[in-house]
Amino acid sequence: MTRSRLAPGAGIVTVPGAAPVLRTSGGEFLRIDTGGVTAEALVRRLAGEEAPDEDPQAAELARLVEAFEAGGHAVSAPPRAPLAGRTVHVLGDPLLAGPVARCAGAEGAEVQPITPDRVAELARAVPDHRAEGRVAVVWCLDSPVPEGLWDAADGLPDRRIAWLRCHREGSHSWTEPLAAAPGDVTSRHVRLRRLAATPAHRELAAYWAGHRTPDTGPHPTGASASLIAALLTADLIAWAEAEAEAEAEAEATGGGGGVGGTGRQSAVLPARRRLRRIDLRDLTFTEHPVLPVPDVAPLPAPAPAGTRSRSDTAGARP
Repeated sequence: MTRSRLAPGAGIVTVPGAAPVLRTSGGEFLRIDTGGVTAEALVRRLAGEEAPDEDPQAAELARLVEAFEAGGHAVSAPPRAPLAGRTVHVLGDPLLAGPVARCAGAEGAEVQPITPDRVAELARAVPDHRAEGRVAVVWCLDSPVPEGLWDAADGLPDRRIAWLRCHREGSHSWTEPLAAAPGDVTSRHVRLRRLAATPAHRELAAYWAGHRTPDTGPHPTGASASLIAALLTADLIAWAEAEAEAEAEAEATGGGGGVGGTGRQSAVLPARRRLRRIDLRDLTFTEHPVLPVPDVAPLPAPAPAGTRSRSDTAGARP
């Protein structure tokens, strides 16, 4: 028989001379109405201890446990790792890609190395509906992004492959928003938004294009690389949770799958609209909202010499 226990992070606080209190995994304190059940019996039951034979409180105790389960405060099995069932391809500079691979693997992902050529193949491949929402690519650079390097990878969201990336510019590392579906923020969008947001757009564009002095660092240390890896892994978890919610909703309604919300969101910005700047000197970071850049209609082709547009001839007389 499967017996429920307190959910990870939850606990029962026995206040001397008062009723027991539940401390939820989110840190809230909730009073427990135990009815005719003693606090000791409830604690023993949710700690996994065997109840005595013919316990007169068994029926009432079972009702309490069901209430804990309904509220998510008790579980009958260990929770599934948040990235279980997801494949995460990692590439880039080893001092960053290594920690990302370890963090993603620790959260249940199947981590695989990948090459830039293979990333481009994934972006061009026919969508695999069985793998939609279950594959991610994480590309980490300890340098500015070379011109055109991420252009092909920007097509991954169109194949429902999550696309996450980071790079360094001097003493700042940037983690860009995770893109998981058509219309999400790509690396091209981030570049355009950053150019539009600064009066030094010509200088920033020249910096990206390589017109700069040799790099003087600082390179990520063990601590800063771990911080960057943890932030990227948190974005992967938000993506996986959003996909799981969408799949569950689709099963309940009989509809197709697809990206739903943004999973567990930051207190400030959702993962798919969040650009982070990490200062490698003091390990602080700031978050900035960023939106996709809509496509712009191309300019009309110039009219051949000797011809006029309709507006040019409107009202003209022979």
